[in-house]
Amino acid sequence: MPDKNNSDAQLWRGAIIPSLITALICLILLSFINGKSGAIGAALASITVIIFFSIHLIVARVSRNLDPITTMALAMFSYFAKVIFMGVFLFLVTKYTERSTVDRVSFAICAILITMAWLLGEIRSFLKLRAQLPLPKIKGD
Repeated sequence: MPDKNNSDAQLWRGAIIPSLITALICLILLSFINGKSGAIGAALASITVIIFFSIHLIVARVSRNLDPITTMALAMFSYFAKVIFMGVFLFLVTKYTERSTVDRVSFAICAILITMAWLLGEIRSFLKLRAQLPLPKIKGD
């Protein structure tokens, strides 16, 4: 059976690598297209999305040995906390920055693309991990 710490690291690495590549491409393209405001929007989106999803994996790792009810409570708390912090962050960005400073379209495009890259990378890593697990024994084998 694979080591849990190694599995967690593989899952995170499988998600972070495509996310960082996507973030870098978005940062370069959007700064070229929209200038400094596009670069700032893309950078903020990159940091926000990567932190948002990394917290999910940290919570999953911390709650690995807890009972299911505690794990669910911790997962729900982390989810709602992330949503609230994200809402506050987006409110502060829209309220206290000018559109010429942070390009909202660049932020949105970059956030969506990095989210897709993260999720696809995480799914791909998970499927690789699942393929390495031994199959259960069937009666009569």
